[in-house]
Amino acid sequence: MPSQVTAIPAAPSAQAEAHFAAEFTFEADCWDVHDALAQGADFVLLDVRSAELFARGHVPGAIHFPHGKLVESKLAAWPADTLFVTYCAGPHCNGAARGALRLARLGRPVKIMAGGITGWLDEGFELAREAVPA
Repeated sequence: MPSQVTAIPAAPSAQAEAHFAAEFTFEADCWDVHDALAQGADFVLLDVRSAELFARGHVPGAIHFPHGKLVESKLAAWPADTLFVTYCAGPHCNGAARGALRLARLGRPVKIMAGGITGWLDEGFELAREAVPA
């Protein structure tokens, strides 16, 4: 009797390759974001959580921008081709996807930082803690 793993066959190799390659167009991992930030990021990192959670700890260099506030008028400071990378609390949170969806609907290039704060901490990286401007 097949297990839950083998009951549904794996996709053909070409289909699996296309699927996994496509993931990189939607996501960046915490390690790559950390490395890019250390070298001078060529993207804008957005923490889309609440002001309270941002103040408790966020990725250094991130901009606090709750997903519900992502509207075109507030993005005017960045050129239209600016890549945005969103993150939230972690795999249990869909805030990063909500933010990414809003940005995509506004025609902005966007990726999600997979793992969010949970992934960042799992990699051993530190959080910045500072007050959110009023």
